[in-house]
Amino acid sequence: MAKVEISERLKQEIFKKFKGESVKVLDLLYSLKENPKKGKELGQVSGILVKELKYKNFRFYFIVSSYGIRFYDLEKLNELVIKIVRMSDKKSQQKTIDEIKHILRRLGSHGF
Repeated sequence: MAKVEISERLKQEIFKKFKGESVKVLDLLYSLKENPKKGKELGQVSGILVKELKYKNFRFYFIVSSYGIRFYDLEKLNELVIKIVRMSDKKSQQKTIDEIKHILRRLGSHGF
């Protein structure tokens, strides 16, 4: 299974915005452990793949090594780390994607 990391700040934002539905949202995000190929690819920056998962009108953005997502060996799946980095609604979707790509270009995946 892959490792899914969600920052405490983002978890608090999820609890605040979704209240009772936050369990469903977190289950959706943690489902990436079993299926890391899930989600729509938005682009690649310096070997890091930016992807999104949708839940109703919200998008959750995560980053993963583009090399790691293309493997088929189950033992290597344990080495894969998926970082959930941002959440947005439909209105601010492009702004959020551009912000993620800018951080990746400037600081790499350690910027999150």
